[in-house]
Amino acid sequence: MKVLIKILIGIIVLIALIYFIAIPYVHNEAKKFSPEKTATLDLGDSSLEVDYSSPSKKGRTIFGELVPFGKIWRTGANEPTTFTTTKQIKIIDKTLPAGRYSLWTIPNKDSWKVIFNTKIPEWGVTRVDGNQTTHKAKYDYLTIEVPTKKLEEPVEGLSINFEDIEINNKTQNNLSLAWDTTKIMVPIYK
Repeated sequence: MKVLIKILIGIIVLIALIYFIAIPYVHNEAKKFSPEKTATLDLGDSSLEVDYSSPSKKGRTIFGELVPFGKIWRTGANEPTTFTTTKQIKIIDKTLPAGRYSLWTIPNKDSWKVIFNTKIPEWGVTRVDGNQTTHKAKYDYLTIEVPTKKLEEPVEGLSINFEDIEINNKTQNNLSLAWDTTKIMVPIYK
């Protein structure tokens, strides 16, 4: 009986060491290769913010290979990308209330689905194999689809920013995402 108790205590200690030391260590090491970045947009009476980790191209073909077409992507590295708005906005023609959302995408060659989800998991992929995302579709609040644009020069590190475009003498706010030779623009309205 004493041997069984010692084995059980050893297993509990080992699990605790993995959970509290090894996993946080691996997460911190991963962040060295995909630095954390923030993009902000001041809209006067409100603001938008995107927090993400920026992986690098490193000579790889990104979309259609490293990031497969037609599958959910955490849209960056490490933790899922988050999108925060301090006031209600419209994404194309759909309303997004004030709040903080995880931002997921489904890349395809000619268009991407962009998903705003109400749950923000601790990490973007499962710890078991790293191939499955922690995305839960039942918490998807808003999904839109936007066309892709082919870039002439590849972008080395994933870049998520806010860009303004002049359309009919009006400024159009956009959330832009660019990596490798692909770019998408998500129209945002106050």
